[in-house]
Amino acid sequence: MEAMTRASVPSSAPAQLRLCPRPRRIRCLPASVRRPGRRGGVACSASAADADVVDLFDAAKLTVDKFVKSGMVVGLGSGPASALAVQYLGTRLRRGSLTDIVAVTSSVLSASEADMAGIRASSYQEGTKIDFAFADAEVIEEGTLAAVIGRRKTESGEPSFMLEKAMVKSADKLAFITGNDKYLTGVEGSIPVLVKSGNWIDTAEEIDDLFLGDAEVWRRPSFGTAGPLGGDHPLVTKEGHHVLDVIFTTPIPDLGQVAEKLEKIDGVVDHGIICSNQSFAVIASKGDVQVIEEKSSVIP
Repeated sequence: MEAMTRASVPSSAPAQLRLCPRPRRIRCLPASVRRPGRRGGVACSASAADADVVDLFDAAKLTVDKFVKSGMVVGLGSGPASALAVQYLGTRLRRGSLTDIVAVTSSVLSASEADMAGIRASSYQEGTKIDFAFADAEVIEEGTLAAVIGRRKTESGEPSFMLEKAMVKSADKLAFITGNDKYLTGVEGSIPVLVKSGNWIDTAEEIDDLFLGDAEVWRRPSFGTAGPLGGDHPLVTKEGHHVLDVIFTTPIPDLGQVAEKLEKIDGVVDHGIICSNQSFAVIASKGDVQVIEEKSSVIP
């Protein structure tokens, strides 16, 4: 879009975008993903959880190695896989195998991970042009690579998933990192929907009518669990919106169609479905990583 401007390296670049120098320190990877230098083995316990972390680290590492090039503006997503990718990106910057990276964060979590990895980064601003971005996905729809974000709990007063969604959608190329169990046909579960707080009940009722028999609509509480109305302490985002969890109890045949229907409802600000024409899925499975291109479901 014309409104977007490419971040540049010269000193005249906007103050919010700064080059990432080689970090002096890098937070050590968790013990479960540390690898002995010459043997190449994985020092981890035999538990399934540790094995999953190792597989996720392999996917995060491949994401950085395959897609990130020196001189890029890179958007840093949030979540367990993104945190591992940020750590590895910091390692490559420290070693000098990547240089002149401009890092852009989209949440408090991704900013914290960048700081711990020794990466200087700036918050995403509307109009910033991103060369490549990576992010966690709660679930990815097989074939289309439409993804769902925003299911993870946030605290009242924190930014919603809107900023992360805006950042990844502005990227020329995008990779979602997730486990094989989250790459599905017929997605079920929550689709987070941001709604204006003033008339949220009317909005919720319209959504409930739209997906009657297929989904339940619950307002997300700020803590603990609550009924459909969200209890006495509903979550309010930094932007002043409520979050509705539209919980599908039957498989969704097409996430894109759900997104289109939600966007037509008065009072809906945004939703957690991301459809991108330049997306990849980096799928971690037992001992293997697959890179799947948008709308192909094949390994390029």
